[in-house]
Amino acid sequence: MALAVKKHDHRNKNVYRGYGPVVENSGTQHKEMFNIGRHEDPTPTYKQTDTELDKLRGISKEQNVWPDTADNTFDEEFKRVFSEGLKIRMIIAGGVIRSIGRSLGADQLISRFTESEFSTLGLRRYPTRTRKIENMNSVYDNVALSELEHEDSTVTVLTTFNYTGLQALYDDRYIDVPPSENGFIVNIGTLIEDITDKRIKAVRHRVKQVDFERHSIPCFFNPSFDADISKSISGRTTAAGETTNLFGEWMRDYLRCGARIVRRGYD
Repeated sequence: MALAVKKHDHRNKNVYRGYGPVVENSGTQHKEMFNIGRHEDPTPTYKQTDTELDKLRGISKEQNVWPDTADNTFDEEFKRVFSEGLKIRMIIAGGVIRSIGRSLGADQLISRFTESEFSTLGLRRYPTRTRKIENMNSVYDNVALSELEHEDSTVTVLTTFNYTGLQALYDDRYIDVPPSENGFIVNIGTLIEDITDKRIKAVRHRVKQVDFERHSIPCFFNPSFDADISKSISGRTTAAGETTNLFGEWMRDYLRCGARIVRRGYD
């Protein structure tokens, strides 16, 4: 798996951007993925004496990996379309952040997104499950899921085409989200809710298991690595600020495997 992240192929360097295969025995999610970011320059390298945070900063700027097949036309077009798709979605997400900041009189929210190194565009394929797996059913209502209930980090611009399966929590129950078709679904995450003093609500969502193969394209738009997220727009200490100051630190913990990523990424 030449494009796989290090978790799935230890011979490869990237730990955040690249290919992730379906993990058949995982109950928490059942999907195949491929991720890119904004960065085409070689990934920064660090000395063993550098801090974990410095190494994680390098991971946030990982160089993209791309398919290298015998069909050069396909390879070039895949890269062009995917790269343009990321640019378009980041423009949309940036507009969402500016609109939120201006409507709340909080220009400092906008300034936290100047670099957005961790921002990522992904391809997602949800195949049908061929067998039951432990933990694949929701603890909320016992519905079989392809992806468990969660909230994203900041702003997600999502394309679901004509596929159903996405559900969002509303009035204490999960309801079907209409497919995006030729448009986009914009989802607000937990960190934005925290920073805006809960004036903007995060959307808890999930993907239910369906009887057909499903595809989607999410774009995750994140603050700058060194953005201070310890204070809300009113000056209150955020939930994130109780343990971290920088978005990069928070992202490490949000991914739940940050320490392992840092240790394995540049050993």
